[in-house]
Amino acid sequence: MTSKKNQPGKKVVAICGSPRLNGNTQILLETACSTLNSKGIDTELILLANHNVKPCIGCAKCKELKDKTCAIKDDDFHLILQKMLEADGILVGSPVYFGSATSQTTSLLHRAGYVSRNNGHIFKGKIGAPIVVGRRAGHNFTYAQLLFFFIVNDMIVPGSTYWNIAFGRQKGDVKGDDEGMETIRNFAVNMANLLSFYPKQV
Repeated sequence: MTSKKNQPGKKVVAICGSPRLNGNTQILLETACSTLNSKGIDTELILLANHNVKPCIGCAKCKELKDKTCAIKDDDFHLILQKMLEADGILVGSPVYFGSATSQTTSLLHRAGYVSRNNGHIFKGKIGAPIVVGRRAGHNFTYAQLLFFFIVNDMIVPGSTYWNIAFGRQKGDVKGDDEGMETIRNFAVNMANLLSFYPKQV
């Protein structure tokens, strides 16, 4: 997705942690991106379903290397990490799987978090937030689980009229959750407004 250039250089990367393409999580992130675009913010949607990101193996090499990289080189992690580093804002969306975020999502965040904290908090000052969708329950736990990543990495989290959650099971169901969709749009407006006043991250 590409926006009008009303806010030169401002960009948000949206990461979809669902293993399914064109599902409810992707719809919510696309809604947020569309709203951000309408406010002049560039966006890029990354679908983890199209990428291979291995889980963290706890080797602590990122602490030794000190070069903003992970010791695991044979997957797509560094491609996504670079996009996260270049962005001013980061969105992470996940469906609820057994009461928590998907393994695709946590594999990325665990490795990105360790690289960040072992290299002087490289996400410091960026603006971001989680977006969560589920069939019935587990939203708040998953939302908090993802929120911890933003908070511990010294990032800034804008609010909305409710938590960034919505309900849906089958593909497209989330479109019927009017309050959930409106919450995401309101959040994206707040994120765009914050980005418009916030200095460009370097």
